[in-house]
Amino acid sequence: MAPSGIAATPEKKLGFEFEPSPWGDFFIEYEPKPLQRSEEWMMTRADKLKEDVHMMFNTSNSTEGMFLLDTIQHLGIDHLFEEQIHNTLSKILENKFTSSASLHEEALRFRLLREHGYWVSPAVFNKFKGEDGTFKKDITSQPSGLLSLYNAAHLLIHGEPALEEAISFARHHLELVSSSLKSPLAQQVKRALHRALPRSCKRVETLHYISEYGEEEGHNPVLLELAKLDFNLLQHVHLKELKAITEWWKNIYDHIGLSYIRDRVVESYTWAYVIYYERWFELPRIIIAKMMLLITILDDTYDTHGTIEECRKLYEAVQRWDESAVSLLPEYLKKFYIELLRTFKNIEGEMPVDINYDIAHLKKAVQNNVTGYLQEAEWSHKNYKPRFIDQVNLTSLTVGAPTVCVSMMAGMSDTIMKQALKWTADVPDVVVAAGKIVRLMNDIAAFERGKCNNDVASSVDCYINEYSVTSDVAIARIGALMEDEWRTLNQARFGNRVLLPAMQRIISLASASFIYDNRNDAYTASKHLQKTIEGLFIKPM
Repeated sequence: MAPSGIAATPEKKLGFEFEPSPWGDFFIEYEPKPLQRSEEWMMTRADKLKEDVHMMFNTSNSTEGMFLLDTIQHLGIDHLFEEQIHNTLSKILENKFTSSASLHEEALRFRLLREHGYWVSPAVFNKFKGEDGTFKKDITSQPSGLLSLYNAAHLLIHGEPALEEAISFARHHLELVSSSLKSPLAQQVKRALHRALPRSCKRVETLHYISEYGEEEGHNPVLLELAKLDFNLLQHVHLKELKAITEWWKNIYDHIGLSYIRDRVVESYTWAYVIYYERWFELPRIIIAKMMLLITILDDTYDTHGTIEECRKLYEAVQRWDESAVSLLPEYLKKFYIELLRTFKNIEGEMPVDINYDIAHLKKAVQNNVTGYLQEAEWSHKNYKPRFIDQVNLTSLTVGAPTVCVSMMAGMSDTIMKQALKWTADVPDVVVAAGKIVRLMNDIAAFERGKCNNDVASSVDCYINEYSVTSDVAIARIGALMEDEWRTLNQARFGNRVLLPAMQRIISLASASFIYDNRNDAYTASKHLQKTIEGLFIKPM
């Protein structure tokens, strides 16, 4: 994603400069400290532990399997047990709970099934309600159950007032008891109240949970050891990729000589990583990261540097997509344009022969991105303030969601690759919804910064201007709009089951909007992301 405000293109741009990268050449030169055991020993030990977990699945009943599935998902090792997860979900689906099931059990079953695209009615929670239709007071003494209900209810779709009520009820009572809870439940409640588990960034949540799981009563040492081993083994894989892409970016950054752009290679890779962290997905990780860097250059050119004529010429060159179009461009953009074309040629040329990925869809997505940038620039050039809905419809696309989502499809299996790629390239509602969540989170985060550096007409600005309200009211109403988009994403899980793997990755893009938490744009002001990056890539478990 290339977040910013709407492109500002007066004939002479203000001399705004982005913060330099806090990382520089760090990951080129970084050599992690040797772990206590060799990588070969760690892999052998992990294989032995995986066999132990297989046995746990094989000997568990549906309730035990449900809790085992939840734990391995939370620990980030579910990618090691796809077959076992499928079988466990089938068991859970077939075996409904009796009336004696606890709130925690019922809510966990509801969440796991909905997360994996199986429909469950909210009526399963009626047993916890009184004759007046409200939740019984006796469940308020069960904080684990309340937390489970709160997280489960966030998988609501449009038109589910019962789950809206469940969220309000659970939130109210969790807030009342939060100060009296013990670790690790206290930390888990705090995080959920900030961002419910189904909307959290899975890999960042894993960072927290691995460190907490050992404190849980009845925790399984085998699962904890495997989670730590897997995390550390993956960390070595990701460090190698970070070194390679940082070297690639350094060469391009130095060659094109555009000092006004954001230097955000580590942040771009991090965004790709939280969407695809598993070992075997290097290809989509690298494509996503490279696309984010390229559209960031384009965005910053339109937003902070180019005149309106230069913006129009760049648009024309990108639509032509041919080296001969370089003659259209001002001198300072020519090297970048050649690198843009070269990067696509290299991606296509390096594509494994068994990956049926049509890069023409990705090229078209970037061209569409630039079409949107030019529209923003024309609005700004004419001092035109669009209607709120027009602004959101455009900028939810120019934030880069379609380009990133088309990049993601390089990780789909061969059986659905062609179908998933065409479906995503057509920008379905789920892609638009993810783009709106990222865009609106970014606009709220950047609102104060935007007023300082003369960014123009964000969604917050447009809402204030159109409806004559305060910024607090505008942000609250935009928050309600984001809620609607989350419900659209949740609904998508129950559509075409063949495309569920693609939909789940797109939903993870919306979850990556944690980068704008606490009204900080941590992509642009990347110091806010530094601690997370250290935890993901530098500090072993």
